[in-house]
Amino acid sequence: MKQFTNRQWIVAEHPERALEAKHFGFREVPVPELRDGEALLRTHLLNIAPVMRMYMMRKGGAGEEPLQVGDVIHGRGVAEVIESRHPAFPAGSFVQGQIGWQTHKVTRFQAKERFRPLLRHGLPIHYALSALGMTGFSAYCGFVSRAEAKPGDRVLVSGAAGGVGSLVVQMAAIVGAESVIGIAGGKEKCALIHDLGCNDAIDYKREDVARRITELFPNGIDLYFDNVGGEILQAALECLAPNARVLLCGSISEYQRKEGFAPKNYTNLRAKNADMRGFFVYNHASEFEAAEAEMAEWIRTGRLRVIVDEVDGFEKMPQALMGMFTATGGGKRYVKVLPGPIAVY
Repeated sequence: MKQFTNRQWIVAEHPERALEAKHFGFREVPVPELRDGEALLRTHLLNIAPVMRMYMMRKGGAGEEPLQVGDVIHGRGVAEVIESRHPAFPAGSFVQGQIGWQTHKVTRFQAKERFRPLLRHGLPIHYALSALGMTGFSAYCGFVSRAEAKPGDRVLVSGAAGGVGSLVVQMAAIVGAESVIGIAGGKEKCALIHDLGCNDAIDYKREDVARRITELFPNGIDLYFDNVGGEILQAALECLAPNARVLLCGSISEYQRKEGFAPKNYTNLRAKNADMRGFFVYNHASEFEAAEAEMAEWIRTGRLRVIVDEVDGFEKMPQALMGMFTATGGGKRYVKVLPGPIAVY
């Protein structure tokens, strides 16, 4: 086997509050020789998501085991099998899964790594980190399956310009929602979600979110898809329609707080006979294949646009994650590890 050097980003220090450069370390290590049942992956793309900060914390979080100082930072990605001694994953195939922040990985495809082979759709492989990966499955399984979206719903989506949210606002139109309102930060992102099909947008950076929700939902919210938690979740709970559903997908506003946020008005759920539902995407793994097939068809027929926010260069991994807590260009953020055009598979 040709000798490769594996570049890795590791935990240098556990974050307590906001992420800083000091929390990240870099190293290079040789790639070991393959043994029977193993394959060597070369990373093409790596996912960037706010939840990765939780992975780096001393106690871990979000279903991942705690990382120790010196461990490779957790993260999903898309990789090519470049050498293989594993019968199910031949050289030349592509996979998505828990690669970690590294340019190469030797793996036996253990269950905890949650690898999935990429299905051939004739699309750029970045879709495996957006609509045809965990981001898309979070949107589809969360909105269509867990939240039971239906025609006629009046829908509110927070984090509407993000990877998940930008898909959900389009799915609302696909399933026949009466209206969909998105919450985003800044004029550009609000313009983006208007373009994606939102009937109106709330700019949380410039507007009173609670007041705007009340204005835009005079008859209440039927379905609130929550990507942010915190005060915006509390504001939405003030404006629920009878039998409303609240889907808890993410809570980015709380990831860098010292203590979690507790809504003071959760009893509104009782008054409105409403449901607030937790959601963890891996609990819906049996639905992934069908969800992928339907979303791939939506993409090919132009019904679903996938907005991506590409960061070029493995050396920019820390900045790409830290930037998630300040400002992004909207859509699904990923880092392009390999130079050149993105592969089509």
